[in-house]
Amino acid sequence: MDHPVTLFGTAFAGFFAIMNPIANTPIFLGLTEEMDERTTRSVAFRSILIAFLIVAAFCAGGNFLLHFFGITLSSFRIAGGLLVALVGYHLLQGGHSPVQKSKEIDVGKSDDDAMSMAVSPLGMPLLAGPGTIVTGMNFAAGGSPQRLCIVLAAFIVICVLTYICFVSGHEMTRFLGKSMVMVVSRLMGLILAVIGTQMVIEGILGVVKGAGS
Repeated sequence: MDHPVTLFGTAFAGFFAIMNPIANTPIFLGLTEEMDERTTRSVAFRSILIAFLIVAAFCAGGNFLLHFFGITLSSFRIAGGLLVALVGYHLLQGGHSPVQKSKEIDVGKSDDDAMSMAVSPLGMPLLAGPGTIVTGMNFAAGGSPQRLCIVLAAFIVICVLTYICFVSGHEMTRFLGKSMVMVVSRLMGLILAVIGTQMVIEGILGVVKGAGS
């Protein structure tokens, strides 16, 4: 098992890069621009809670899913790494990957509309999209309960940071400016591409080791 501090730092970097709170904040502001402050905070909290529950469920049940579908951990890491690297590539190009992109919806004014928005597109796929789920499962798969707890702890920290960015979004974007948000987004893309490549390498090494044993 990786050293706990190393695992936490790597998982934190991976989750931060793929959830990208800074780059997602303008999207959140655009979807909630017609809402009052109380409703906006409620939508932010519920969307992040939903994202956490989804990712936590896939992280905890990852081994069961792999065994159920007859998928080896190495093949999952290769496929997941390619997916994560693809997200990083699209971010480096200054856009959103299809596995991240949220659907366009009309912003309603009622509480029901606001809460449904917290589920989709904010909770999923904007925050808990395929890339985030795959990242969590890759870090947690094949490990002990301690490994799962470390990965989820890193994701909780990201969720808290995302909430802070969402509720203070106007001040943050005004302070950073659009150009700095773009720079951060592309930097996150580079980190994601590297993490995805590392996942692929680990998967290939696992296949080679399995074939040689």
